Amino acid sequence: MVANDNAASLTPRSVIRFIASKLAPTELRHFLHIPGLSVRPPNATLAHMKNVSPSYLKHQFLIAMPHMADPNFAHTLTYIVEHTANGAMGLVVNRPQELNLADILEQLRPEIEPPALCQHVPIFIGGPVQTDRGFVLHPKGQSFQATVDLEDELSLSTSQDVLFAIADGVGPAKSLIALGYAGWEAGQLEAELAQNAWLNCPFDADILFNTSSELRLEAAARHLGVNLSLLTSQAGHA
Repeated sequence: MVANDNAASLTPRSVIRFIASKLAPTELRHFLHIPGLSVRPPNATLAHMKNVSPSYLKHQFLIAMPHMADPNFAHTLTYIVEHTANGAMGLVVNRPQELNLADILEQLRPEIEPPALCQHVPIFIGGPVQTDRGFVLHPKGQSFQATVDLEDELSLSTSQDVLFAIADGVGPAKSLIALGYAGWEAGQLEAELAQNAWLNCPFDADILFNTSSELRLEAAARHLGVNLSLLTSQAGHA
């Protein structure tokens, strides 16, 4: 997995300060931005990546095997946004952090009191890379300033207007908001799979949107008919 030097020193509260310090008021509309993988040019975006013929594990879940030693990914379920010969990008979807949507909105539009409901909208740790960047997974049907349609009626939005819409009750009815992402360089994820670090299984919207975060990993494993507590170092491919 690609690491981030900034991530190690960031606590949930310092993430907010870090976001605010990195963005000038005129740049706030770019708060949520899809970064390019480290092996791609600096201006690479998901839109550019989508021009590459898709294959591999795109739009699947990665289930961390019980012996996963990396603390960033132990006991995690990761949704793979993109996976090509150039590398892979994913979002961990079962690690809520102390931050909630109200905390983020206090920085993005401090002149408006966040609705009380926002205190119950969790912000997930999407991965250890660029933890000041945000991503919102939600069902297709609404488009925002930066929205990419994925597969199986799923979309990814990366502009702050999706957060405002959710807060104001006019956004997606179901969503997952994450800060940071998981990145793999060319061939890295394939190597980890060969080392039995992961199981992969088909995406299931019910797991992402209708299952409590603490139950998502086991739910994905059950989708394969697998009991993670009984696994040791068996083959990782589903």
